[in-house]
Amino acid sequence: MNSFVVALDVGGTSMKGGLVTRSGEIIRTDRRATPRDRGPAVVVATIRSFIDDLATAGGGAPAGVGLAVPGLVTADAALYSANIGWRDVPATDFVPLDVPVMLGHDVRTGGLAESVLGAGREFSDFLFLPIGTGIAGAVILHGEPYGGTAGWGGEIGHIPVFPEGEPCACGQIGCLETYASASAVARRYSTRATSSASPVTAEQVAALTASGDPLAMEIWDEAVEALSLALASYALLLDPSAIVLGGGLAEAGSLLSVPLAERLQKRLAFRDAPPLRQAALGVSAGMLGAALLGWRAAGFADAGVTWSPDVLKTPRVA
Repeated sequence: MNSFVVALDVGGTSMKGGLVTRSGEIIRTDRRATPRDRGPAVVVATIRSFIDDLATAGGGAPAGVGLAVPGLVTADAALYSANIGWRDVPATDFVPLDVPVMLGHDVRTGGLAESVLGAGREFSDFLFLPIGTGIAGAVILHGEPYGGTAGWGGEIGHIPVFPEGEPCACGQIGCLETYASASAVARRYSTRATSSASPVTAEQVAALTASGDPLAMEIWDEAVEALSLALASYALLLDPSAIVLGGGLAEAGSLLSVPLAERLQKRLAFRDAPPLRQAALGVSAGMLGAALLGWRAAGFADAGVTWSPDVLKTPRVA
């Protein structure tokens, strides 16, 4: 058995892969496009080829394979993904090698990595909240991701925060994701700005907010309000030790975290709000979580416990 696992984080646009040793050293990383426009069978074949190439680069069959994939998923099968289109794909179909394999939901796998290795390391119960193109969530209970009865646990992005608000792509009205995702912040500014000839990014809206642009400040304030409403409900229901913010919008740092913490505390008037923490692993969270799954598949349930922060500074996936 080789002393590494293949770890793969499969997204709708790209796949981030790597080889991770038993001690947590990342000895190789790579990235490939996800050819979802060519159909789910091609995506599965691309994943198989990627895993085979990574294993070959490592010198042979790995100890195990861990994959973080979107949609409904169990440890043994990718049940459904609207973005990619597959249904009921056994874990073994993704792997061209006779080695142990374990699947995990992409966001919950990132949450697992933050729990074992990152910003959630000191907490047993927290919410991992990546705010990117959409808003997802990973409920971490007793150090492990909780997916609920059918795998829908953590869909905080589709909590209706403004019941009379804008329609969401999911079919509901006024969802958190419609107001506070990075894509929503950029879209809402671009559609209301009269001086902008082309669409702007969420990063640009953040910069405009910091510089005092009135429209940007209004859009940003509505995003913070939406987040405070959803997180107040979450805190009252599950009483987490912390909320770990990740994704592109969280890169705004104190521009987001300071007003959000203040607004959240006002909504939780009779109790202390859970502290907000910045995610530590960035874009590598999914791949590192997949590495933990790979080592678990190989029989090492304690994978990651002794990995040091210094080891995690080895090459990241760009």
